[in-house]
Amino acid sequence: MAGLATSESLVVPDAMLKDAGVTVIRDRVTGIDSEKKNVTLAGGQVLSFDKLLLANGADPVLPPLPGRDLRGIFTLRSTPDAEAMLKFMQERKPRNLTVIGAGFIGLEVGSLLKQAQPDLQVTVVEFLHHPLPVMLDADMAAKVASYLTEQGMDLRTGVRVTGISGKDGYASGVELDSGDVTAADMVIMSVGAKSNFDLARQAGLAIGEFGIKVNEYMETSHPDIFAAGDNVENKCLVTGQSMPGQLRGTAVCQGRLVAKRLKGAAIPFPGVLNNSCVKLFDLCAASVGLTEENAKKQGIKTACFTVDSRSKHGMIKGMKPWTLKVVFNTENRKVIGSQIVSMSEAMAKEIDVMNMAIKMGAVPEDLLTINCAGHPDLSSEPSLEPISIAGLQASGKI
Repeated sequence: MAGLATSESLVVPDAMLKDAGVTVIRDRVTGIDSEKKNVTLAGGQVLSFDKLLLANGADPVLPPLPGRDLRGIFTLRSTPDAEAMLKFMQERKPRNLTVIGAGFIGLEVGSLLKQAQPDLQVTVVEFLHHPLPVMLDADMAAKVASYLTEQGMDLRTGVRVTGISGKDGYASGVELDSGDVTAADMVIMSVGAKSNFDLARQAGLAIGEFGIKVNEYMETSHPDIFAAGDNVENKCLVTGQSMPGQLRGTAVCQGRLVAKRLKGAAIPFPGVLNNSCVKLFDLCAASVGLTEENAKKQGIKTACFTVDSRSKHGMIKGMKPWTLKVVFNTENRKVIGSQIVSMSEAMAKEIDVMNMAIKMGAVPEDLLTINCAGHPDLSSEPSLEPISIAGLQASGKI
C-alpha cells in the first residue's frame, strides 16, 4: 500500500522451496479425513500424510451491515486485497474514504492512502472510545488521536456503524447510530479477523472460542495433526487465559516450533504477548502485554508509570520525543504490559526489551538495573533511558 514493495517480493518463490526438496502443489484443500489420514484437493487429488500442519490463517470479519455488498467496499488481508484497492482508486478516483475500525490495520491503511492522495478525505469510525483500543490505553491513544487530526483525518470514536448507503451499485456513505452519514465513495472494513478453522472442524478437531485448540507443542486433538498461526487459539502469557494471537511474529515462531517438533525436539510455545507496532504518517506506536484497561477488566490490580524521554541525546539533530508507559501487577510486582508513542522509529527497541522483561517475570528492580547500549545518535542519554526510569519510579512504591 505504501509502494515500498512489489507483490512479487512478498511471495516466497516456488524455486526456493523446490530447491529445498519441497513439492509445491497449487490447489485448494476441500476436505481432511483424519481417520484415513489423507487430504482431498479441489482438483480431485488425494494426498496421504503421516503428519499434517494446518496453517491456513484467518479471514476478515465482515459485519452483517445493510449495504455491505455494494461495490467500493474492501477488506485488507492479502496482497490481492491491496491490489484491488489500488486498482479501484486508479479507476474510480474516490474523493471520500471511510475506514470502519480504528485498529492498527485500518489506521495504517487510511494514513497511507491519505499520504498518497492528500486531497482524499479520510474518516475513521470506531465503536470504542479511542483509537488503537487493543494496543493502547486512553491516555496514550489521545496522543495518536490528536496527531491524526492534525494530519487532516476525521476520527470519530464511540459511534456505531448501522449501514452503508449506495448509489448506482457503489458505496456512497456510511450511516452511524448518531444519525450522521459520512461521505464515502470507498469503504474499508477493518474490524478484526476470525480464525479459519472450517477444515479443522470438518476433520473433527477440537475448536475453542478463538480457533483450533492446540497444546504447547502446537499439537491438535489429533496426535498427527498440528496447527500454527492465525488459525489457532492461543493463551495469554500473563494470565494463561485463551485469546487470539493473530500477528506474524507469533505465526513465525509457532511454525518454527512445529518444524523442531517434527525433527524430534520438544520446545513449548510459552504463550502470546501480542507485541505489535504501527506507523501512522511519521508517528509510531507500539505495545506488548496487557494494557491497563485490559488488566483491570480481568481483575488485576495495577500500578502504571509513564516516562517522557527521547530517541537521541538532546544535543543531536533529529532527536524525537517519546512516551513510555509500563503496567505492573501490584500483587506480584511483575511488569505485565507496556506501550510507547513516538515520532521516532527507534522505539521498537524499547518495546522488544519490555517483551523479554514480561516473559522473564521482571520486577521494578530488574528494570531499574537494565544497562542499555548507548550512543548519542542512536539512543537517549543513560540518565534518560525510559525503561530504567520506570523501574526507578516503581521501586519502593509497589
